[in-house]
Amino acid sequence: MATHPALTWNFSQVFGDRAGEGVEIAEADIISAVEFNHDGEYLATGDKGGRVVLFERNNSGHGSEDEFRFFTEFQSHEPEFDYLKSLEIEEKINQIKWLPRRNHAHFLITTNDKTIKLWKVSNRPHFVEPKEDLEPEAIAPGVVHVPKMKQQEIRTDARAKRVFANAHAYHINSISVNSDDETFISADDLRVNLWNLGVNDQSFNIVDIKPPTMEELTEVITAARFHPQHCNIFMYSSSKGAIKICDMRAAALCDSHAKSFEEVADPSTRSFFSDIIASTSDVEFSNSGTYFLSRDYLSIKIWDARKEGAPVQSFDVHDFLRPKLCDLYENDCIFDKFDACWSNDDQQILAGSYHNLFRMYDLGSGDNVCLEASRDNIGGPMHTLQPVQILSGQTPRTSRQQIHVEDIDFNFKILHAAWHPHRNILALAATNNLYLYHR
Repeated sequence: MATHPALTWNFSQVFGDRAGEGVEIAEADIISAVEFNHDGEYLATGDKGGRVVLFERNNSGHGSEDEFRFFTEFQSHEPEFDYLKSLEIEEKINQIKWLPRRNHAHFLITTNDKTIKLWKVSNRPHFVEPKEDLEPEAIAPGVVHVPKMKQQEIRTDARAKRVFANAHAYHINSISVNSDDETFISADDLRVNLWNLGVNDQSFNIVDIKPPTMEELTEVITAARFHPQHCNIFMYSSSKGAIKICDMRAAALCDSHAKSFEEVADPSTRSFFSDIIASTSDVEFSNSGTYFLSRDYLSIKIWDARKEGAPVQSFDVHDFLRPKLCDLYENDCIFDKFDACWSNDDQQILAGSYHNLFRMYDLGSGDNVCLEASRDNIGGPMHTLQPVQILSGQTPRTSRQQIHVEDIDFNFKILHAAWHPHRNILALAATNNLYLYHR
């Protein structure tokens, strides 16, 4: 069957060491965050080792304009220890968000489980004092010789301008920059805090779902996002699969939401795993702000922000794994948090899966295609990805593009992805590799 033209993608680049049989991947090298900046000229990745790597788009006039090259790398977070709670704080980068560029420097926010940092990345001249060969006798009497600094090179420098700490008792799962470019929110399991980018020692709690006693706790916050145009509107999702939209003009504490979106599950299909797979791992407003998507373990849903009730569209991502939920529970894969993202024209969405598979959905036609991020069988920069078919039961494999559900490798997964804001370029984080595709 022919693939919809909008779902056809070509290989562009891959960064990172090849992983394979007998090759052990360092935990610190696993990519945990991917984000394009607002004009798409730069791409940032964060890993479990607390490092942030920046790439810049190729504007040299040589090679493809869809390619990226290494720009700089810096250590954003270090491992810490909370002595009051006897708790180790990992250096893993949970999320990266860019601020709109105002001058020659780049500003971006990074966060681990407890601490948020505002970084400034810029090119700075490096000066050295030249060696003077003049002897004291060679200097004329009465002349003051002032040594001059000589510019040696231009270096890319990353500096932490502000540290936003000590505001979250629980692990931070998401950050989101407001459209006013002055404030941002950070969310942990039970609270959402509002920060001003210029004030790092004070934040305002705008959502608090902590019950009087922890025995009464039935749900936690999983993600929070600001509306792309309206600075007073934000949404947050919960482990029960509910998404709440709040208006900060209504009250200082937004415990009373303006709208609530939740799909009621069929009681006849309820099982031990129902609550786990219903948990929303990611929510994203469309670029227009009219719609938003929600990603749970097995599916992805499109909602109309103006209309509460059922989702406008719903797509299965890897429903073929439903019979294997018991095995996924035992190996903890059922708790994996998958991201999803919109295309720059809001007509397509992307969702990651296991075995380095990812699905593309065309909202207009309803078509979807399953593709694999792999180094194998790449014919060159313009290599076109072939659709992958998932087989189940006793169906024999007859093609290289067919994968049996029993052969899926759960160690390789695409949890994080980003779509270029203006071009058809995809960035996929597949374990320790960063894949780039173009159309």
